[in-house]
Amino acid sequence: MIPVCTPFLGKNEKKYLLDCVETNWISSSGKYIEKFEDKFSQYCHAKYGVATTSGTTALHLAFAAVGINKGDEVIMPTFNIASTAFAALYCGAKPVFVDSQPDTWNIDPQRIERKITKKTKAIVPVHMYGHPCDMTAIMRIARKHKLIVIEDAAEAHGAKYRGKRVGGIGDIGCFSFYGNKIITCGEGGMVVTSNKRISDRCQNLKNLSFLEEKRFWHKEIGFNYRMTNIQAALGLAQFEKIDQYIKMRRRNALFYNSLLKDIRGIILPVERPDVKNIYWMYSVLVGRNFGMSRDEFMKRLKGMGIESRIFFIPMHQQPVLKKMKIVSKEKFPIAEDIARRGIYLPSGSGLKKKEIEYVCDCIRKIRRKS
Repeated sequence: MIPVCTPFLGKNEKKYLLDCVETNWISSSGKYIEKFEDKFSQYCHAKYGVATTSGTTALHLAFAAVGINKGDEVIMPTFNIASTAFAALYCGAKPVFVDSQPDTWNIDPQRIERKITKKTKAIVPVHMYGHPCDMTAIMRIARKHKLIVIEDAAEAHGAKYRGKRVGGIGDIGCFSFYGNKIITCGEGGMVVTSNKRISDRCQNLKNLSFLEEKRFWHKEIGFNYRMTNIQAALGLAQFEKIDQYIKMRRRNALFYNSLLKDIRGIILPVERPDVKNIYWMYSVLVGRNFGMSRDEFMKRLKGMGIESRIFFIPMHQQPVLKKMKIVSKEKFPIAEDIARRGIYLPSGSGLKKKEIEYVCDCIRKIRRKS
């Protein structure tokens, strides 16, 4: 079976992990944490980095650090994984959903402003599958209404918008280092910002809100979101090859494009002229003229030894949010269509050329038989 994505590890991962074990620095202190925070934040053109346990906790930490509380509203795309919405709910805030652009699958800036109310505190653009959002439009809206911009860049390490790396464009950026991301710690996350007050607040909140002058004394509720030195060691070794990994993902995507461009009914991912898409997952839509449904297509791929994944199910369709009365009966036609027809194909950095050729040959065979 050709998997959708697997980590791509090298020699320094083992070297740095052994160093942690041999020196007994395996917990939430140690040299690798600070090095990883510094190097990754600088890469994003941000002054400060705060390592966390996951991308979800990075989002929660960022929301809490800027004072998002009960009664506040946070604007975000409905086409997304649940982490972003859940992070708002952890703070007692309400996620407010916006439909997508049909080509990039990102939040549509033209639909944001109509969702702003007196309760709106922040906008959260999510750089979907590695393609940057229209940050110029989003930042213009945010500044006009005095809103915070928290970039969810969990899927977009190193992606660029008009020459700037995502995560460092808004007020705060949040990343994930889960096993299928461009670089991984196994599990882990990062908040990046150039605002020292926000950085200090994140560092304190993630460490149970200990008072600096009086340990074990708490004036507010904090969280245990500390990354371990072991995770940071793995992340640092991965970070040393981040540009190589991005190059590999882009190379694989361009090879896929060349082999799939003439197959009727397969709609390829886009890359707008002013961005650098890092193609975290090579994602396609199954057109109505392909000859079968997306789910039948995936079933046939599986039978030929190829793993695939459906797109995210929009948040406004989630049972838990309906139960909580977070969502209304509003329709989001573009997000619903994308979710119904989208899949991603094997996408790991270490994917071999012959594996991509096999995947594409199988797709042609499936199309001919449909």
